[in-house]
Amino acid sequence: MATSPLPTATASASKKRRSRGGTLALDEVKKLGTELLSSRSHLNHAPALLALLSPTAPLDLALEALISLQSFFVPLIPSIPSASAAANAGDAGSDPELVFGAWLRQRFDELVAALVELSVSPHSDDAIRDVALDALMDFVKLGKDGKFHSAIYHKFLYAVVHAADPVDMLLELLVSKYFKYTDIRYFTYTSLDKIANSLGSKTTGSGKDALQNGSDESKNRSSIFIHNIYNLLAHVPLMDFQKESTFDMWSTVGLSSKGENDSSKDTSTYINKKLKLKFTKAWLSFLKLPLPLDVYKEVLASIHQNVIPSMSNPSILCDFLTRSYDIGGVISVMALSGLFILMTQHGLEYPKFYEKLYALLTPAVFMAKHRSVFLQLLDTCLKSSYLPAYLAAAFAKRLSRLALSVPPAGALIIIALIHNLLRRHPSVNFLVHWEVDESDSNATREASQSKKIGSDPFNQNDADPAKSGAMRSSLWEIDTLRHHYSSAVSRFVVSLEEDLTVRAKTTEMKITDFSSGSYATVFRDEVRRRLKQVPLAFYRTTPTSLFLGSDFPGWTFGDQHNSTVETTVEGNGKVEAVGASDSTPSKRLRMET
Repeated sequence: MATSPLPTATASASKKRRSRGGTLALDEVKKLGTELLSSRSHLNHAPALLALLSPTAPLDLALEALISLQSFFVPLIPSIPSASAAANAGDAGSDPELVFGAWLRQRFDELVAALVELSVSPHSDDAIRDVALDALMDFVKLGKDGKFHSAIYHKFLYAVVHAADPVDMLLELLVSKYFKYTDIRYFTYTSLDKIANSLGSKTTGSGKDALQNGSDESKNRSSIFIHNIYNLLAHVPLMDFQKESTFDMWSTVGLSSKGENDSSKDTSTYINKKLKLKFTKAWLSFLKLPLPLDVYKEVLASIHQNVIPSMSNPSILCDFLTRSYDIGGVISVMALSGLFILMTQHGLEYPKFYEKLYALLTPAVFMAKHRSVFLQLLDTCLKSSYLPAYLAAAFAKRLSRLALSVPPAGALIIIALIHNLLRRHPSVNFLVHWEVDESDSNATREASQSKKIGSDPFNQNDADPAKSGAMRSSLWEIDTLRHHYSSAVSRFVVSLEEDLTVRAKTTEMKITDFSSGSYATVFRDEVRRRLKQVPLAFYRTTPTSLFLGSDFPGWTFGDQHNSTVETTVEGNGKVEAVGASDSTPSKRLRMET
């Protein structure tokens, strides 16, 4: 067996070359690369070139060293032994090829680590980051026998997740160049599942207590890692599993299928199934982490669109969504979308759903950021004809009471919601107009008790809609909106005067037309509205005060200059008010009595 010159680089020699690397000229770096590629006798140039792969190194030198090292290692990838085989190569007296393989393995690992650092470091120039990422992904592509080198890719994603600085530029490169390939998406989900599980094990049990009782620095670091995992998951494009039948692969072999002779349809179905499974595992592992509040809100806002449709079994999200729905406040509002999809499309049973939905109706909902989606879902949830009358009445009454404290845009939404409720559920139209049979003494007595002046049997503080007393109340709050300070609200109340029990003559209102309203939209609509008649005030003379002395006989008024107004009654039957001031002449106003 032919032998080859062995590299003689030692640790001290490597350090010397690293210290000398900063003083090398571009021509010298090119010469080192050329000699490295020409003969094995120049293998010791590899450590010198590796020393130049640093975010702080000169850009031209780093690029030249990177290209030379990539050209050197690409043809040798099939002959590079595994890490375990390299560790068992033995001492210097062993087979020279084994020693060379161990040395090659060590230098290759150093190159991969340098490429990961150049890709992730915020101090790297955009040009070197782009080239380093391409070189790294080439090594991923040229794994053993053309298979995806998942170990290198996992090291890269691990570094991305644990980066202390933002990685937005790197994510843009991944999206534009690599996330379009199916096998890269597959192994991205696989690696993120492992990383999230590893991070989760540190935040459960004793690890969780240590994190909660640890320093602010450790808490912030954990929060950054979770943010990075979410950014990676959110940046991987979603696949339309029903339409996509062909898949672009980054590696030569791609994802393994059941058999080589399977039809393309079977292969597509198999890949879809595997990809969905990895997608589901990655998201479940991520959702088990202690999510920061901002990430928690972003997940809930998009989970019904970006997560549930692509999961292999969406019902496994019921625990996460029900826990979120039970929290209350804005979190419950945002969890409603996903929970509603699980209930209507995936058979989730949640007996207390309407009680929780009833409790969410507070003034804060009408000013929340995601109020538009919530109010549209609220209208959809109340659409079923199987909704009991007491529930429809309770929701109508609670919305009616909220109309007294919400902004004008919220009052418009409430009127539209009540309009739809009364039209869908004619059994609760008695809330608008009570009709009591005088011959029925019990009904007369109950009605008289519930119609006491100043009393309302409805209890807005009761969390149970069945015990709220809405069936014995009325929508008197809506009548007060006739005198609302916003003319848009007072005009819109007229829509409830129609006979909504005749469904053929009325139509439901689209909540989407009102759900995104605000003070700005109400004001803009009022400014744009053209008025046919404008009330005018006419005065014979310009008024000098809000009230005249003659309007209040016997009273004395003072102006802003501490003037006095004297009221006297003359003998000729005329009331005379004289205003005196030190700085202005007296004015006399007379009115016939």
